[in-house]
Amino acid sequence: MLRVNRPSHTSESANKETNSVTKSRLVRASLLSLLCILGSSFAVACGVQQASVSGDVDRAIEGLPPEFERLLEVWELLEGEHINGTQLDPQEISDGAIRGMLEALGDPYSAFYNTEQYKIATQDLKGFFEGIGAEVGIRNGMVTILAPMPDTPAEKAGIKPGDIIMEIEDESAEGISLMEAVNRIRGKKGTVVKLLILHKGDTEPVVINVERGVISLTSVRLLTVDDEISHLRIFNFAETTNKDLLAALERFKDSGASGFVLDLRNNPGGLLTSVVNVTSQFLDDGLVLYQVNAQGDRTDWKVKSGGKAKDIPFVILVNEFSASASEVFTGAMMDHERATVIGTTTFGKGSVSNLWSLQDGSGVNFTIAHWFTPEGTLIEGEGITPDIVLEKPEDDSEDVHLEQAIDLLRKKIAQGN
Repeated sequence: MLRVNRPSHTSESANKETNSVTKSRLVRASLLSLLCILGSSFAVACGVQQASVSGDVDRAIEGLPPEFERLLEVWELLEGEHINGTQLDPQEISDGAIRGMLEALGDPYSAFYNTEQYKIATQDLKGFFEGIGAEVGIRNGMVTILAPMPDTPAEKAGIKPGDIIMEIEDESAEGISLMEAVNRIRGKKGTVVKLLILHKGDTEPVVINVERGVISLTSVRLLTVDDEISHLRIFNFAETTNKDLLAALERFKDSGASGFVLDLRNNPGGLLTSVVNVTSQFLDDGLVLYQVNAQGDRTDWKVKSGGKAKDIPFVILVNEFSASASEVFTGAMMDHERATVIGTTTFGKGSVSNLWSLQDGSGVNFTIAHWFTPEGTLIEGEGITPDIVLEKPEDDSEDVHLEQAIDLLRKKIAQGN
């Protein structure tokens, strides 16, 4: 056991000593759970698997860096010497220590979820979640709106792509991780979150109070432009996206149209398995992407057979808020020379994050790998430059970029491409 030399308190009651010992055991268990998160010999056991933290403390920390012993040493100091030592909450202390460990990584996609936040987080990409309905990312160290989802509280409140969230509930959002921002914005339906928003192009921020609701994820939408052209929009890559895409492709074929603009603007990404399935609808074979972890191990994600859109002419429309899985799709189409990409340079999230459950129902999220396009291009921090780069329109009252993409597709269809 770790011990700290400090004055004895012989005047304390036996009952108080018993409570102190009980609380000390509780916090040791919590801190040992914390130690498991990043300890090399415990990394897997404390991730998806439910790891035990019972047993002797000295045995539990065996194999971890000696620097980690300071966590228990600090707890003993706080418990014995802090002016509020007898009132300290072991859960709050261990939660704070976990957050500190993740912040020390410098990983913008790392975050700690308490049990309630973890329940909310795992709703995402299953077809619904509770929140305001806005996809966010980190740009230049600031929490930035990638896209408000259609017909959601965020859209109704006037939040738009490119808006910067300056404060969440009167606390600065500058420099916080993406997942911490999501944690603070999400919450139970019917509750209100106060945001200080700097609208894109403005100089003064405004306060917007948004009532949270149940957000149904609309994954795919197909619209008819005319008898020849359709507009196929993928809003995110969720569990249902491939199924939704197949249904949209059936409607497209029934319409008799010749091709479509596949619109990935403001698409923040989603599940890796989803984008592999969607990409496979458009290719014969080969790689969708590959990823490389911290040990240098490579994992290939290959095209699945049976694609339903391998011969349909289409162009891809992207913008600066097309991120993550939407960049996986775009990069694969470019490397396979399957479609022309038009728009502006994409967001540049080329990393794979994982959400790990802890034994008490809480969870941690952090980056586990970088992904590359089939030909080996790393997207992280760079984004994808389209084949045809468009200027950002000064007036967004008309969808100029969509019109340009439609014109490009007409030419390709006329040329038989």
